Amino acid sequence: MKNRITPVFFWKLFLTLVGSLFIVGFAYVFITATLAEEYFQERNQILNAPIAEHIISEVKPTIVNGQLSGNALDDIMHHMMAINPSIEVYILDPAGNILNYVVPYKKVKMEKVDLAPVREFTTAGGKAYIKGDDPRKPGESTVFSAAPILEGSTTLGYVYVVLASEEYESAAAIVRNSYIMKLGGQAMLITLFSAALLGAAGIWLITTRLNRMINTVKRFQNGDMTARIDVKSEGGINDLAIAFNEMADTILGNIENLKSMETLRRELVGNVSHDLRTPLSVIHGYIETLTIKKDHLSEEEREKYLDIILASTEKLRKLVHELFELSKLEAKQVSPKKEPFIIQELIQDICQKFQIMASEKNISLKSDGKENNVLVLADIGLIERVLQNLIDNALKYTPEGGQITIAVDTDEDNVEIKVSDTGPGIPEDQIPFIFDRYHIGDKRITLDQNNTGLGLAIVKKILEIHNSSIELRSRLREGTTFTFRLPGYHTYA
Repeated sequence: MKNRITPVFFWKLFLTLVGSLFIVGFAYVFITATLAEEYFQERNQILNAPIAEHIISEVKPTIVNGQLSGNALDDIMHHMMAINPSIEVYILDPAGNILNYVVPYKKVKMEKVDLAPVREFTTAGGKAYIKGDDPRKPGESTVFSAAPILEGSTTLGYVYVVLASEEYESAAAIVRNSYIMKLGGQAMLITLFSAALLGAAGIWLITTRLNRMINTVKRFQNGDMTARIDVKSEGGINDLAIAFNEMADTILGNIENLKSMETLRRELVGNVSHDLRTPLSVIHGYIETLTIKKDHLSEEEREKYLDIILASTEKLRKLVHELFELSKLEAKQVSPKKEPFIIQELIQDICQKFQIMASEKNISLKSDGKENNVLVLADIGLIERVLQNLIDNALKYTPEGGQITIAVDTDEDNVEIKVSDTGPGIPEDQIPFIFDRYHIGDKRITLDQNNTGLGLAIVKKILEIHNSSIELRSRLREGTTFTFRLPGYHTYA
């Protein structure tokens, strides 16, 4: 399989660049030629703006009964030949009708000229770039000079001078074509050639960089998880390299997580298998004993065996229940049904349930709070489960004569609940793992004591779906404190 950019791809990019440059170059030449022509026409008009006034001052034409008087037309022709033989002169009446004209070859096709540009030109004093009608080409416009023929304050007509005759335009077209050819044939080709060389160099650098990136990606694809693209700065194609590196890091992290999860899964399967096998073996063994020795057992032995079987089934039931409960929490199949309730009342109810167990071990179990009747917003059933697991955990590891305290405190937004015991404490290196399910590094946990190893994992998951967390502080030979917070609803007396 190819792992680099082929020359075909390079040439496609290069030809696309050259084609784009040619299109841009021709557009540049066209726009430049058009603007140049506009510039020449504007300059021609401004430079020759006084011609019409000059003709009137020299010839002094008059219009009588709509006709140009005397030999004015001949005088205009001679004067025009002396000043500028490339111009065309038209005599207009006050309405713009063409009365007479001096035009080579008599190719006049219009009988009237629009006077609006003429008046605008005379008002501006010939200093504005204005185009008017071209009598030889209906529908087209051209640069001109104009001046009114006056008798006192009365306008008898206008001298309308077209500054670009047909011969002039033909010559201008030849010059324009020559200019375009020179610009296109020299400047444009030189510019395009230089741009093409620079573009080819740029494309080569880009494709070389892409080839290195492709090789790195292929290495990663083939199993080299350490393959990364060298990036010295951000921006441009480097952003693609940065994105790949971040993706590779994410994939590597996910792989490590999957490996870790697989290890945990194996440990979980092993622990569950052990926990299920132990009570099942006990149940099976004692039932088998009852069956085999049913005629030789005393009533006292029979009851003892049945009690052992009952305890084992209870342990098995509890394990299956907690596994099912934790699985639902981890799969996010449990949604808390939040409602306001008084947290102290819930704590009192739970303490009463555990009071007998505490008394049997001579442990003081009490609740303590700075305020009474504090309302929290949470799922009462799930929070009851949290408190039961924490108190049950504290009872298992608090020695006789010890003390367990459930304290409630409030701040502006939250209610803080602490469950403290005076047990042996937890080793510091075990604290980060204490909420992992089946954590057995803590020597306090022994599955022989009817402990499933899932209680604290369930506590953590329940608080997570309440958008809360649990903190643990413990010191050896002094005790342990679990702390979590719930959102307060409001406090009332």
